Amino acid sequence: MEFLLYLALGACAGVLAGLFGVGGGIIIVPVLVFSFTLQGFDASILTHLAVGTSLATIIFTSINSVREHHSRGAVRWPIFAWMTLGILLGAGFGALTAEAISGPNLQKIIGVFALIIAVQLALDFKPKASRTVPGKVGLTVAGSVIGWASAIFGIGGGSLTVPFLTWRSVPMQQAVATSSACGLPIALASALSFMILGWHDPLLPAHSLGFVYLPALLGIALTSMVFARLGARLAHTLSPRLLKRLFAALLFCVGLSFLL
Repeated sequence: MEFLLYLALGACAGVLAGLFGVGGGIIIVPVLVFSFTLQGFDASILTHLAVGTSLATIIFTSINSVREHHSRGAVRWPIFAWMTLGILLGAGFGALTAEAISGPNLQKIIGVFALIIAVQLALDFKPKASRTVPGKVGLTVAGSVIGWASAIFGIGGGSLTVPFLTWRSVPMQQAVATSSACGLPIALASALSFMILGWHDPLLPAHSLGFVYLPALLGIALTSMVFARLGARLAHTLSPRLLKRLFAALLFCVGLSFLL
């Protein structure tokens, strides 16, 4: 039953990754926390295991999402390149920060973040395009901050990268596409960091590589890679307003459950 849940979760995460450029992690982490709790995993490590596993799944989600966006010429590769320099550094520090936070407190932090994103989506708040794309240093600094926060929350960074790029006058479709591309180095650097940091933890369940739970990774990856391309296609053809509001309602419930 758990594996069927992971397959369904992967499908949802894939669509979200392609449609909104959010990587699906904001949904994957809470569902994994719930699943790991039911399976009886130790409370002190299950949140870190959920975050690390989520980041590992985003590697697979990003690949097909980026391919689809690139085929449409929407990825701004120069922006991606300079942001990635900062992302690689920030993601490592983010994993260290998450490890230093206790499991219950990490859940509360993720819950607050989910509520903030829910409000942003429900109100369809977007920063106005008021500035131009920054230079190499500015993109690197922005990438480091986004990489740091993404590693803590277990996300691909889209909920941070897309608003940043639209604020910097990048058109929405290009912002989503470039955000999807940035999700790949975020996931690679963060997942590797979580693997290393949790490698010798005696409380980890069987079939774990550090703070990455392989059965969940396999199930989510199998379906997310297929559905990410579907989401990317929908992003270029559909108005996502209703979906955003439904997604916001789901996130609001998730955030409350983590805080109560």
